[in-house]
Amino acid sequence: MSGLNTELVPVLRRGFRFQWEPAQGCHVLLYPEGMIKLNDSAGAILAEVDGQRSIGAIVADLSARFPDVQGIAEDIMVFLEVARERFWIEFR
Repeated sequence: MSGLNTELVPVLRRGFRFQWEPAQGCHVLLYPEGMIKLNDSAGAILAEVDGQRSIGAIVADLSARFPDVQGIAEDIMVFLEVARERFWIEFR
């Protein structure tokens, strides 16, 4: 299981913007040097990152929306750790 504290609040790092990109047909992260195309799962998780809600609240919301997905909580936590390692997000 992930070592992240579920009370932490994820936020996009300064300079990053999350949005739907019609030309790409997916959600993307835009930043001054380029663009990161996100798969559906990553887009669903980052859509929940609003700088207000905790990791625990995001996990609870996505778990309720996708009750048939086994291991969703761990998948979300792992993705958030990777996003932090890649400097897309930070935690408060």
